Amino acid sequence: MTTNTETFVTLRKNSNQALGIGQFAVDFMRNSLGTPNQDVIDKTKLFFTDAVLCGLSAIAVKTNAPTVLRNEALQFTTDGGATVFGSTASVFPEKAILANCAAVREWDSNGTNFGYNPERGHTAGEFGHNDFYSVPVAAAQVMGLDGATALRGMILHDEIRGRLAEVFSLKTYKIDHVVHGAIASAAVWGAMCGATPEQIESAIGMSVAHFIPWRAIRAGKQLSDSKGSSAAISTEVAIVAMKRAMSGFMGPRDIFRNPESMFRQFEKTGGDSPFDVMLSHSGSGFAVMGMHFKIGLYEHQSAGALQGLLNLVKEHPEIAVDPTTIDNIKITAYEPAFGIIGDPAKRDPKTRQSADHSMVYIVSAMLQKAHMVIIEEGIGFFSAPNDEHWKKLMLTPYDFDIDTVNSSDTRKIMETIFFEHGGQEYDDKYPDGIPTSVCIGMKNGNKYDSGLIMYPSGHARNNVCNLEDILRAKFAMHGQIALDDYGVIVDRCMGVDFLDTDGVASIWDIEIADRPVFKN
Repeated sequence: MTTNTETFVTLRKNSNQALGIGQFAVDFMRNSLGTPNQDVIDKTKLFFTDAVLCGLSAIAVKTNAPTVLRNEALQFTTDGGATVFGSTASVFPEKAILANCAAVREWDSNGTNFGYNPERGHTAGEFGHNDFYSVPVAAAQVMGLDGATALRGMILHDEIRGRLAEVFSLKTYKIDHVVHGAIASAAVWGAMCGATPEQIESAIGMSVAHFIPWRAIRAGKQLSDSKGSSAAISTEVAIVAMKRAMSGFMGPRDIFRNPESMFRQFEKTGGDSPFDVMLSHSGSGFAVMGMHFKIGLYEHQSAGALQGLLNLVKEHPEIAVDPTTIDNIKITAYEPAFGIIGDPAKRDPKTRQSADHSMVYIVSAMLQKAHMVIIEEGIGFFSAPNDEHWKKLMLTPYDFDIDTVNSSDTRKIMETIFFEHGGQEYDDKYPDGIPTSVCIGMKNGNKYDSGLIMYPSGHARNNVCNLEDILRAKFAMHGQIALDDYGVIVDRCMGVDFLDTDGVASIWDIEIADRPVFKN
């Protein structure tokens, strides 16, 4: 293990990296290693608040998986445990984490990463999402820790998960991206709950050897609850593995160099791990700083198309005045966007999970919303700045309920769209950006071209939009679904580092609104 005393630790491929992750996590959580800058703290709190409000709104409208898993968790009461959203009941922590993580991920609306760090030469490009903050919160509740410690655990989790995503592409081998999150969950839980580095190594070994999810979770013509709950289920078993290791169970050692492990089976080496891992501990160079926000509900691979559409509607509002005057909409993008949300089966989505992974539906839904805004507010609205367009037109859960998914107006727009792969020119620009172009041809012969969109609003490299202002509108959108007074939980999450131990213990003591059941 090589240490740069100012910014990061390098875990070399010829070292025991599982033990190294354990040692790093223990040192970081004991405050003996590292001081994140304020911008890292602030960005993490935004991702945390975003995740929590996504989860609360999913529970309020009784989406299936979060409801089932929350009810399951509440059956496992225990003293000295953790809590689920909207409850003070103490339950087994792995069950609280399962329920809260599933709720956060249900809408597919919270943060994401693309595993891209060219400065370090680590560009594996694995996906990942900011789903796992329930791990450090639950650990803090179990151990009687304060909010600043919980927040430090959040930074640590994003760092481990984000750096693994930069060096190993699970999706290339049809393995679900949540494996990186499970490894980070074991490390963070162990470090916060008093485990030794060796025990964390053992838990990481168990997680990799026993619990590898395939991307079958995300395949098929219509997606299921397993897609949204994959992170939650993998994290549940990672916490169980960590607790088991702390009780003396010995899992596989040195799992990244194990010749029969997933990593070396897919990427052959002479005995080393397939990669070095560089973990930041100080300054601003943390993985979370390269992660992206979704401005509403959509598969993140569609963000470039949405930005292109909004740019065109701003320049040519007649596009939205009467969508029936559109002859065709051509969207050009890269792989994996073309493969994931351009799947021909998703041209006719039947469920919300499939609609939010359908490029033709996502773009059509936003264009239909733009049309309705013109009816309500007039064409002058589109002279407003970009940020106002996102705040007004962001896609909400109700844009994906079954009635809206089957809207004849939206379906007519969908029929005009064709989606093509842009080839090497586009592929080479991902995952640096989200390379997408939108060309709209009108029946009167006019053609409008967005040009190449690389860094849409919400992307970590976008320096044009007022991101926090847009996010506050997103917080309000989810918050108004979830709570009668959502400002309370926004303040609590944005101020998590100021909560004392009692504040952390009661962090989810809120009354979630009883909204009508979401029609999926």
